[in-house]
Amino acid sequence: MLPNVSQNLRAGRRVRALAAAPALAAALVVGLAAAPGPARAESGTPVLRARASSAPNAVQRGLVVSLRGGGRRYVQVARTASVRTTLARLRARSDVRWARSRVVAHAAAVEPYVPNDPGDSGIAAGWQQLQWNFLSGVGVDAPRAWANLRAVGRSGGRGVIIAALDTGAAYANRDGLKRSPDFSPSQFVKGYDFCAHDGTTLACSGRDEYPEDRNGHGTHVAGTLAEATDNGVGLTGLAYGARIMPVKVLNSDGAGDESSIAAGIRFAAKHGADIINMSLEFDADVLADEIPDILDALTYARRQGVLVIGASGNEGRTAVAYPARASSVLSVGATTEHGCLSDYSNQGSRLDLVAPGGGKDAAVPAGGLCQPQPKAGRDIFQETYRGRHNRAFGFPTDYEGTSMAAPAVSATAALVIASGVLGPNPTPDAIKARLKATARDLGTPGVDEQYGAGLIDAGAATDPTVPVVATP
Repeated sequence: MLPNVSQNLRAGRRVRALAAAPALAAALVVGLAAAPGPARAESGTPVLRARASSAPNAVQRGLVVSLRGGGRRYVQVARTASVRTTLARLRARSDVRWARSRVVAHAAAVEPYVPNDPGDSGIAAGWQQLQWNFLSGVGVDAPRAWANLRAVGRSGGRGVIIAALDTGAAYANRDGLKRSPDFSPSQFVKGYDFCAHDGTTLACSGRDEYPEDRNGHGTHVAGTLAEATDNGVGLTGLAYGARIMPVKVLNSDGAGDESSIAAGIRFAAKHGADIINMSLEFDADVLADEIPDILDALTYARRQGVLVIGASGNEGRTAVAYPARASSVLSVGATTEHGCLSDYSNQGSRLDLVAPGGGKDAAVPAGGLCQPQPKAGRDIFQETYRGRHNRAFGFPTDYEGTSMAAPAVSATAALVIASGVLGPNPTPDAIKARLKATARDLGTPGVDEQYGAGLIDAGAATDPTVPVVATP
């Protein structure tokens, strides 16, 4: 099902649209625009006449002028002219009280962008039959976000690097493993393996330069982050165009230790990651003084200007698990296809946001987006290993959890950075504030312990018409 076309009011400020002078309906001009009634200039002062632009399709830049004799006149500046110079000429005139930039509000339709990836349907755009988590409604509204990026000439999350601290990724044909068919080598930057001799103990041991995935979890997470999109293959990645840094900190059983995770955080922060995604958790009973190396590494990442995002945990507890519980980490819980909190999702005062993670509905009140059902909703689909042999790829049906929710927030953060809505180099705090301010409120009005600030909304977060709130 294709999302509905939405209507957005595009304006830098909340102002009424000003009607242009009739004489300017089809022309771009430099100078004072003609308007009904005579506009007399003082003796010796040249009158600036309207003239047609040599580039009729040039972007119009407007000025508004208040005359000392009363009334206003409107000026449109051609692309080839200087706004600053025109303003200076107008302000120097004795018959002008003031001149300033004209800010015009106008309605514009933003048509959602729907890529052609077929999923398992065999038809263009069939990905929508599986990736409910990317659609509008109970999903993150990816088509609107992608359209917002395209409107400003950006291709998804291009220019942003996301480090995936996980079981590695299917990024290359090497050592008997295959690259995922919906990834290309150019989508990855050099990562590292802090769990090279894995699969034998709960702890990681050994290190090398090849963060190969022998589990499938990391490849699934990487797919949500930035799987190739609109290539006629597989499914879509939310921040397609972003580059992934695979950092292996969990073994083939999906287990890791403090040493590997702390080293992975430091590696990612040191080697240019803009965002670190951690779809991993300790038991909710683990306390801060038991993982000092990780907390030190998180402090280092913050000093490097890296945004760190972590899964709240899958124990259904009333406390967010570490490392997401750390104050420098943006913590993410999970919601279902029915718009409710997932029954496994950890809650608590340290929960920041929620995102689709699939599974059964928690015992929470119905209302608003949440319409609980006795049957579990669908899980989260991405292309990864199908089965235990790490040879064949497909869309397995058993991936649910806050591990699946966290990368949706990391990818949205990448789209926010790439969109420029917060300027060229937004701080982690500014990105956090943007994600929270544009989230869809769920549950009790305002921030609460079940949903945090609400359901991540990539469409709203990347929309330039949505006001930017001050960073706390």
